[in-house]
Amino acid sequence: MSLQEALAGPAEQVAPRLLGALLTHAGVTLRLTEVEAYAGAADPGSHAYRGRTARNAVMFGPAGHLYVYFTYGMHTCANVVCGVEGTASACLLRAGEVVDGIDLARERRLGSTDRNLARGPARLCQALGIRLDDNGAALDGDRFQLLLGEPVATPATGPRVGLRGAPERPWRFWIQGEPTVSVYRPAKGLRPGFGAPDTPV
Repeated sequence: MSLQEALAGPAEQVAPRLLGALLTHAGVTLRLTEVEAYAGAADPGSHAYRGRTARNAVMFGPAGHLYVYFTYGMHTCANVVCGVEGTASACLLRAGEVVDGIDLARERRLGSTDRNLARGPARLCQALGIRLDDNGAALDGDRFQLLLGEPVATPATGPRVGLRGAPERPWRFWIQGEPTVSVYRPAKGLRPGFGAPDTPV
């Protein structure tokens, strides 16, 4: 099965399948430990909720590419595009463990502990050297390699971090007990723990 075929399902089904996968770019390999699903027009939390734009066009497929965006004027975040071509969906890469190229990741994240090298979506992009111009890159090409492993038996689920649109959906997935997983924070104005059965480490 090709990577595109493996990622062809709905975002909320693909997201837990990404846990434990290995993502390699620019000399660093991460094991993905935390992801979030975003379902396009069916999801008020998605960048594609109001339709296609120049910014979110990559989300509309094909699957198996990287959707990269810039946020808060300082951070780069990366998503794996999934689903059927023509219908926007993607999975935000929230956290990972550096399993190869750790010295290079440390150089890119000066002053960070190893636990925090890729703990959070912006840090993950820094550790992997992902930039805005990587938007649209194939995840089975020369620059990026995404290798799916065996599915995680019992992934933890909970609400997505800092989200106002559909904050109650349990579309954040992480590997239980994994120290690189980020801390849950609700959107400003929502009470802490809203919709959250627990707070990961």
